[in-house]
Amino acid sequence: MQYGEIIMQQTTRESRNHLLTFLLFLLFLVSSEGAFAIDEINTTFFGNLAIEGYDAVAYFSEGRAVEGDEDFEMVWKDANWRFANAANLAAFRENPEKFAPQYGGYCAWAVSQNDTAGIDPTQFTVYNGKLYLNYSKRISARWKLNKDAFIVDADRYWPQLLQD
Repeated sequence: MQYGEIIMQQTTRESRNHLLTFLLFLLFLVSSEGAFAIDEINTTFFGNLAIEGYDAVAYFSEGRAVEGDEDFEMVWKDANWRFANAANLAAFRENPEKFAPQYGGYCAWAVSQNDTAGIDPTQFTVYNGKLYLNYSKRISARWKLNKDAFIVDADRYWPQLLQD
């Protein structure tokens, strides 16, 4: 074996060790997710968008999920909120608590289970004047079957989830 081949094998071995160390670190971060406090508002990784860029007011005014427009955007609670039009932006600006989703826009069913999860913005319920978002169509159907009990549980767990 020549000197160049030995160096190449050693470099390859070191690269694999670095890669393995990095992957183990990532695994630790993912598995220890519950050990860190969550952000008050669930946002996208890129763009820091609340409700994945959907218009919070439209759930109430149109009864459906409507994508927001970057031309109608504001910051509230360190998150970027988008709206479909100027009127919805103005309504939210006037009273954000009225339109913002419950539990910071995390999956309402997951919060009722003392956990958090992302959302599918098209899976929502407006109930008693409040917006609840859920992770998937299946979870949303489960949520709707017993939402009163789930809301009681989620209301109890939410403050603790913010502190953990």
